Amino acid sequence: MRLPAALAALLIIAVPTARAANAPAPVPAGPPNESGLLAHKALYTLTLASTQGNDVVGARGTMGYEVTDACDGWVVRQQLRMTVTNSDGQDIQMASDYATWESKDGLRFRYHMKQMTDTAVTSQTDGEASLQKSGGPGEAHYVTPRNNVVPLPAGTVFPMAHTVALINAAREHKHFLSLPLFDGTDDSGVQDSFIVVLDWKTPTANKWPTLSSLPSTKVHISFFDRQPAATTPSYEVTMRYWENGVADNMKMNFGDFMMNAQLKEFAPQPRHC
Repeated sequence: MRLPAALAALLIIAVPTARAANAPAPVPAGPPNESGLLAHKALYTLTLASTQGNDVVGARGTMGYEVTDACDGWVVRQQLRMTVTNSDGQDIQMASDYATWESKDGLRFRYHMKQMTDTAVTSQTDGEASLQKSGGPGEAHYVTPRNNVVPLPAGTVFPMAHTVALINAAREHKHFLSLPLFDGTDDSGVQDSFIVVLDWKTPTANKWPTLSSLPSTKVHISFFDRQPAATTPSYEVTMRYWENGVADNMKMNFGDFMMNAQLKEFAPQPRHC
């Protein structure tokens, strides 16, 4: 799981944040899948960690994240709502709504991203993408903001495959991983992601029983624009991933300020075939 890369451009917001209920009793997670990822709902509380400069004096918000196991693919919905207070004391409402479907073989992908600041839509992308084969090239076909086809280089992965590759690398005690990522969050095509694996921890007790029995990894991910080629990241995030793809303890770098995201509500979800 990662925040859309376009969040780095300014911040965003749109539509209501997805609710993630903390179930009173464990919900059957369905049969295991080859990737090891868990269908689940999560709700995160966002708080201001630090600022750079004097433009931002406060920030708070929530982020909802839902993964549905739809048998042949993963359906993901991520909704972020944030209030940023500037140095003049003005509150700016920002939001994003990001929805995708990704085939479990990692070769097909559909995406929708809508971003808003206050009541104005600042960005929107819609379309679908495909790869010729695993590790091969492909193309993305945008229908919004304009009808356009963008080539995807060999080695491109979509978001869920990116998460699986990251966790597998951590499990194998690799320290670095570089992957071209296409997530459909803007119209420029692929971004380069550079992952630093900081640890691989044995199971540790926590408030979520489903996660207490699993190893986890702490990672730092930097995202770089390809067109034009960038030498500084457009967005950075540090987080802890459990082996089943659930994330917590995020620190998100938006440039002028950094936000902490803590898991507040969590519930595994059954398969939907």
